[in-house]
Amino acid sequence: MRQLSELDASFLYLESANAPMHSGSIYLFDASEQEAPLAFTTFIAYLRSRLHVVPVFRQRLKEIPLRLGRPYWIDDPDFSIERHLAYVSLGTNSREDSLMTLAERILEQPLRRDRPLWHITFVDGFQLGEEQEGKAGLALIVKLHHAAIDAFSGEEIIGKLMEYTPMPQAISAPRPWHPRPEPSEERVMIQAGANILRTPWQITSLIAGAAEATARGLVQKQLRKLPLPFPLFSAPQCPFNRQITANRRIISARVELSRLKAIKASLGDVTLNDVVLGLCAETLRSYLDGQGMDTDQSLIAMAPISVRSNTLRRTTGNQMSAMLLDLATNEHNPARRIRRIHWNAVASEPYREAIAADRLTELLPTTMLMLSARLYSELQIAQRFQPVFNLPITNVPGPQVPLYLRGAKLVQQYNAAPLFDSMGLAIVVVSYQGSLTLNFTVCPDTVPECESIRGHVLDSLEAIENAAGTLDPEEVHALLTETRNQTLLDDAVNLLGNTLEKALKKLTTRLKR
Repeated sequence: MRQLSELDASFLYLESANAPMHSGSIYLFDASEQEAPLAFTTFIAYLRSRLHVVPVFRQRLKEIPLRLGRPYWIDDPDFSIERHLAYVSLGTNSREDSLMTLAERILEQPLRRDRPLWHITFVDGFQLGEEQEGKAGLALIVKLHHAAIDAFSGEEIIGKLMEYTPMPQAISAPRPWHPRPEPSEERVMIQAGANILRTPWQITSLIAGAAEATARGLVQKQLRKLPLPFPLFSAPQCPFNRQITANRRIISARVELSRLKAIKASLGDVTLNDVVLGLCAETLRSYLDGQGMDTDQSLIAMAPISVRSNTLRRTTGNQMSAMLLDLATNEHNPARRIRRIHWNAVASEPYREAIAADRLTELLPTTMLMLSARLYSELQIAQRFQPVFNLPITNVPGPQVPLYLRGAKLVQQYNAAPLFDSMGLAIVVVSYQGSLTLNFTVCPDTVPECESIRGHVLDSLEAIENAAGTLDPEEVHALLTETRNQTLLDDAVNLLGNTLEKALKKLTTRLKR
């Protein structure tokens, strides 16, 4: 048995009818060069031959009686690949927009919990391109639950299921697979009891961490009473941060990676990721301006960061951390904004968490995690208080070499992120073969006129290029300073916090003795 981590389990507890917690991907293939169309039965045989590279595809959840702990992944003795696959043939005159409409409806439906948490829809019978005589198209609509994978491992899984050559290899026979016996209820209860016995030491650690965070907060609260400026940490109220419905739209725009690299080269000491975030920020600002909304306060993004080890690369579970990042959308110049984003991401101490999210979920009882998730939604907490962040932005590096599925070349990939209450917009950025696609998953009932976002992306890229070309060279190489009035008060807070941290570590060591 392999128990879900606290972070993995939290995605199960957050799930509801309006907020399915799976990631979605739509892969478009050019099948025009194939001598014969790829048959659905051939695809099933091909996928069956590769199941051994993705163990989680044959594992389902095992709940603990009375919900005394987090679920486990166990081998599904009743696994049948046909239960996870569907076939759809669109009309011969159908185009990409028909495919996307189909994908949006499929991605709105939650995955069933009584089987492994994935599903693939095989789609053919449509045409790629805008020409009158389009190319024969083939697509995969993939759903993978966030409790099983994160955005980074999801890309690894799909990479393992595809090929790197246009010449398809012979489909090998499936490797023998013998599911391990399902654990008895007694064994599960014993394991749950053992986990509970370890809780006191975890609680000691939680108390120490919480005391440190509380003390830092008290120090900051007292310092804020002084007649001196102090940075703010609350995300502004935003139209995205309202109660969502089950409706979903995927708005995508593709840009050339070379244009982003040119911007990076012209702005000095910034990264390509900073430029991508700057493009997202300018797009959001333009959209808000177009809706007549206030942009005086800067939006805050949550940016997931993969923490996977290079020596231990498990393609399952959520192995990531996250940072809260000021997108500097209150800066009017989009080129200066990118440099500001770089500063916020690299040097700005105030945006580092006192207690990491995975530490909090690790130390809370499972029942409390479940109750917290339910109350968060049912009491509409997000609508009553300012959000911690306005939206998540995930940048996933993709392969720069072509991928194939039985000879059909992958030409485009779209991605959808899970939404939950108060988060009606999420951005997933994926690069592939010299281009970069910005995917906006939106709840159209929360984000009005969401179709306009696509045009804002292209206009924003041009605005950034123009601003970068006119930026004073001396400004490009000038050292950045904090614009949120970070002062020596922050150094005092950090010094006091570090001193307190050392004292708490000594106390924790004595308690363990």
